[in-house]
Amino acid sequence: MIKIGLTGSIGMGKTTTAKMFADAGIPVFDADAIVHQLYSKGGQAVQQIAKVFPDTTTDNRVDRAALAKRLAKNPADFEVLEKIIHPEVAKERKSWIAAQQKAKQPIILFDIPLLLEKGGKKDMDIVIVVTAPLEEQRRRVLSREGMSEERLEQILQRQMPDKLKRKHADYIITTNGGFADSLLQVKAILRHIGKQPLNKTTPQ
Repeated sequence: MIKIGLTGSIGMGKTTTAKMFADAGIPVFDADAIVHQLYSKGGQAVQQIAKVFPDTTTDNRVDRAALAKRLAKNPADFEVLEKIIHPEVAKERKSWIAAQQKAKQPIILFDIPLLLEKGGKKDMDIVIVVTAPLEEQRRRVLSREGMSEERLEQILQRQMPDKLKRKHADYIITTNGGFADSLLQVKAILRHIGKQPLNKTTPQ
């Protein structure tokens, strides 16, 4: 089974690209979606976060806006939060991998924003980085509701620069050419990967 790690900085088009792989029949583990579940009402991480950051939870769920505001004021709290979240995500990932192995899936994909920053590359056979020009990245992100220059900079400080990420990539997908162009790149990568032996992949 070939494990693909899909990553890219905020605003590069990673989520849309991951859906293209899913639509092509590749099972996708969405780390962000798992975190959303952990934060949602009754989620596994809510009570743990409430104990550490009591001002960020309400109605048995995490108030993401309040949590983001706290982290903006106290960046060191990211490490505390990660010690709560990462083990929970790892448990979900382990269970998901087991299910894909049982189903004998030949290729699976992990959609992980901080794949490279957190050393996840070692667990992957192939790394795909989604990218776009920096000015396009900023335009996309700043058009989001609730986003500001300050918050964007805070997020970027925690992410490896795009230029460096691309150096770690086996494949690169550029998303500034439109949906159809990105889809062609996804299909080309899958064709190339499909020609490789399952236990030995050849990077681009």
